[in-house]
Amino acid sequence: MAAYAIFIRNSTSDPAGMEKYGQMAGPTMAGHKVQPLVVYNPCETPEGEPAEGLVVLKFDTMAEAKAWYESDAYQEAAKVRKASSDYRVILTEGL
Repeated sequence: MAAYAIFIRNSTSDPAGMEKYGQMAGPTMAGHKVQPLVVYNPCETPEGEPAEGLVVLKFDTMAEAKAWYESDAYQEAAKVRKASSDYRVILTEGL
């Protein structure tokens, strides 16, 4: 069953740090079967708190999504993201 990693950026406190995160995060996908579906395209929030940005990544399985997210390479990038911004990250299975 397909799985999705959904990143919702609530706010940014350090734009330079987010630029560094972007440079670090992309290469972490090497060796993982991942398909970016949404990468910071314009978005609207008709309900709830507005989002600055949104990323949706598709994986074949939840195990593959977790393997990428929990990888040492991504967790190093995530440290920079967490220090530079406020995000919500959701891993979920599709239908």
